[in-house]
This record gives sequence, structure tokens and C-alpha cells, in this order.
Amino acid sequence: MHGVLLLDKPLGLSSNQALQRAKWLLRADKAGHTGTLDPLATGVLPLCFGAATKFSQMHLEADKGYETTLRLGIKTSTADAEGEVLSERPVDYSPELLEAVLQRFTGHISQIPPMHSALKKDGKALYEYARAGIEVERQARDVVIYAIKQLQSPANTAHTAINLRVDCSKGTYIRTLGEDIGEALGCGAHLSALRRVRTGNFDAGQCISLDALEAMSEDERLACLLPVEALIPAFVPVTLDSDNAARFLTGMRRRGAWADEAHVAVYAASPKALLGTAHVKGGELIPVRLLSPLEISETLGQQMALEQSLKQSNATLAPAA
Repeated sequence: MHGVLLLDKPLGLSSNQALQRAKWLLRADKAGHTGTLDPLATGVLPLCFGAATKFSQMHLEADKGYETTLRLGIKTSTADAEGEVLSERPVDYSPELLEAVLQRFTGHISQIPPMHSALKKDGKALYEYARAGIEVERQARDVVIYAIKQLQSPANTAHTAINLRVDCSKGTYIRTLGEDIGEALGCGAHLSALRRVRTGNFDAGQCISLDALEAMSEDERLACLLPVEALIPAFVPVTLDSDNAARFLTGMRRRGAWADEAHVAVYAASPKALLGTAHVKGGELIPVRLLSPLEISETLGQQMALEQSLKQSNATLAPAA
């Protein structure tokens, strides 16, 4: 099983729990995800199977988009609805103040990672320290908030809750951003809802839920998989003939009239198949990450089996003459 499944992660499951359910439904041997979503978060979670796991790390660098509900006036220990209430303050702000605060947090900003996060220190996740009542020193990290847009507020919440759309760079902690916005407004805040609506070139409209996946046949589930190369859409394609493709797969550099490129997706000409990634320097195509001959063969076989299944389905559904 090789490919990428765009899962709409449900509320209440960890990213790994969602991955394991999808892995079981697809009868996959090897699987991984491209970035953790908290159990209280929903939305876009690309899952990688088989050969796609070799390129999952590249997608961790992708920009993200989130929609979140910020509950004002209440600060919690985890900056979300799971934590203990630390303080409550009255909420009093003007639209002009809110707009000014949102502008203040747009652009290059510095964040201190929250204690309740999966970031590791000395081999342990920060949330493990937090659960033990230990706070450790964290280094601030620079992130980019490309845009913060206020969406329509939740019904019957007056000024106590606001909905925001945030587009940001990798590594941004939306819980920390929400908490900082609350402090800037003078009332404190925590996230009561969080949904990832975009990661890289994938958006929520492309995703499938676990319930929908479970209701499908095996062939229908297979048809939901995107090809491995969906993880590297911006890579410059280079196609090799059979002789050069075989040599490239052994790790040998190839020479050609290629311009220097940092990120290249290398394909075999016939049959058309992804061989791996490379970079070009001084006319040399230098392998970076390669698929194995077995992975390539299985990917082609998977594609042929799916095409055959679709033909049979169309033949069954076609009206009699």
C-alpha cells in the first residue's frame, strides 16, 4: 500500500490513534503522519503509507491554515478547554482594539512553546513534564503569521468569544497565539475549538472522515489515496530513459543539460513512475531520496489494479444496449 490519504481527523482522537484506525482499514504495513494535531483539534491530517513515508518529513515544513474559536476572559493551564481555570477577568474591548491587536501579531513573531506540547527536551515531550508538575526552560522560536482574519462570531456569545482564521508558518502554536491575543486584550483567553483547514497544498475540502472511510469497500478506500508525488508538488520534474533510470536507482549521479535546482522529482519515462528526489548542481543530477525497485513495482501494480477495478465497476453500471 503506497500513497497519501487526506484524513479529516475527528475530535477526541490523537493523531496516532487516527493513523492506526486508517492503517487498519487500508490493511497497510507501513504508515506515518505529517504533523501532529491535538485530540481537541480537527481537520487536515495527511497520512502517508508505504513509499510515501519517505517524503513525509518534507511536508512538515509546509505552511498551515487554522480556524479557531477564542474564549475570552478565562485563562487555563493548557491554553485550551482541557486545562484547569487559572484566572477569570472581565471582557471589555472595542473592535478597533481587537483589530490593532491582530495586526500586532501579524508578521514575524517570537513564541515560547507551551509546556503542554509534543516538543521534546532531553528525550521527553514537554507535556510529560507538565503532567508531572515540572516546568522546564524553553527557547523562544521565530514563526510567521501571514494573516489573521476575524470570522463571524459564535451565536449568543456577545464579546466573550471570537472566531479567527490564521495562516501561518510551520511550528506555530495556535494555543500560544490565542493566549497572547487574550493577554493583549487585557482579559486572558484560551482556545475552545481548533480546526486545521489547510496544510501546504492540501485543504479540508479534499479530506475524508474515518466514518466515511469505514463505510467504503476496499477498492473505494484504495481510490482515496493520492500518489506519492502529491507530497512534492513544487519539485521540478526530470524524466529519465530506462538506462539512466536504472543507474539513478543505484544512487549514481547522472549528467544532463539541466539547470541547477534544489528540489527535483525524478521519474522513469516508461512506464511513468516516480523514482525519487534529487538536486541538480553543475549539470549533475544527484540522488537525495530513492524508492526501491520493489516499491516502484508495487506502486505500478496498485495503480493497475485500481484502474482494472474501475473498468469492471463501470462495465457493471453501464446500461444494457
